[in-house]
Amino acid sequence: MRIERLDQTTKNHLLEALLKRSPSSYGKYEASVQEIVDNVRKRKDQALFEYTEKFDGARITSDTVLVTKEEIQNAYSRVDEQLIAVIRKALKNIRSYHEKQMQYSWFDSRPDGTILGQKVTPLKSAGVYVPGGKAAYPSSVLMNIIPAKVAGVDEIIMVTPPGKDGSVTPTTLVAAKEAGADKIYKAGGAQAIAALAYGTESIPKVDKIVGPGNIYVALAKKAVYGHVSIDSIAGPSEILVLADETANPKYVAADLLSQAEHDEMASAILVTTSEKLAYEVSDWTDRFTEELSRGDIIRKSLDNYGHILIAETLEDAIDAANEIASEHLEIVTSNPFEVMTKIRNAGAIFIGEYSSEPLGDYFAGPNHVLPTNGTAKFFSPLSVDDFIKKSSIISYSREALKEIHTDIETFAEAEHLTAHANSVRVRFEKEE
Repeated sequence: MRIERLDQTTKNHLLEALLKRSPSSYGKYEASVQEIVDNVRKRKDQALFEYTEKFDGARITSDTVLVTKEEIQNAYSRVDEQLIAVIRKALKNIRSYHEKQMQYSWFDSRPDGTILGQKVTPLKSAGVYVPGGKAAYPSSVLMNIIPAKVAGVDEIIMVTPPGKDGSVTPTTLVAAKEAGADKIYKAGGAQAIAALAYGTESIPKVDKIVGPGNIYVALAKKAVYGHVSIDSIAGPSEILVLADETANPKYVAADLLSQAEHDEMASAILVTTSEKLAYEVSDWTDRFTEELSRGDIIRKSLDNYGHILIAETLEDAIDAANEIASEHLEIVTSNPFEVMTKIRNAGAIFIGEYSSEPLGDYFAGPNHVLPTNGTAKFFSPLSVDDFIKKSSIISYSREALKEIHTDIETFAEAEHLTAHANSVRVRFEKEE
């Protein structure tokens, strides 16, 4: 891995390079994605099935697009029982964590007859996109469905691309069944996002779409945003490890590579105050890469977006971490909890040398759908909040309104909105 001194110049160059990975930088694909979205919106099932055959090589019809109970039962027979047990353990942890995020309606009443409050309502429907192909991500199934389930969403629709034989990856189906998906459809890519956003003869329209996907999925979500809600437009995965001389270089290297193996656009960054640690970590990444199954992807990822930055002080390192605002941030220092209090921007924070990033990906409970590309400066992880909406409650008695009606009229007239003022005034005109 390249080793550099941390200064303003290296930090600016790094931030500029990382921003190039944003889906917003892939404008050349937007026209083709928009064409797919528009076609599905107009021609519905017909376009959806045509694109499924074109991109996935599967011939799907209205009779086969919905995954059946028999297909789910067959999936259970093809998944190792030990993995099913692990999925259930992870599910329990994820559900328990998200149940603590629940918000409830509240009302505040006063003696004068004023009632103010907030009504919390779960969304009626949510669509969950799950990638298919060679890779299977049952963990993403759990992370996207469980918060919706905890929130009380009435109907959770999952879409995932089928294989050429028209089947869905067994582990994906098992995870979806365990998490509580109501319906599962064989559809992927931008065409699946369009189907969820606008509805087809087979796939119902939803109120919100969540879930990871490739650049076509990300741009399709961007294209339908406003017609439906979305979670975010996610970019490639990223990890930043903040470490001092007390860190174990072997552990740090292993954790950096856990994200570098995702794809060639993933970023893995170490910011450290120890020059010795920097070179030791670099050596370990080389040794691990030779042994790991996705070594070619890791090498390209590290060549493109792998960095080791040596900071003069821990405060400089913390400032850099806050500027980068990484999706995953590990703190491996002599006093990691103190450092954590100074972190403003990160998707998920892992504290201490035994809190490796995959713990959050699979098992601990917090959601692994996290803000990327610096958006942790203003976005949060996927949560129960993403599947609820809030309505303000206002109720005034005559006596309460009488006390302040002239104030409202004054405000309205100052804005030259006389109908607003009149709406209040008519209720008391006989008393003037």
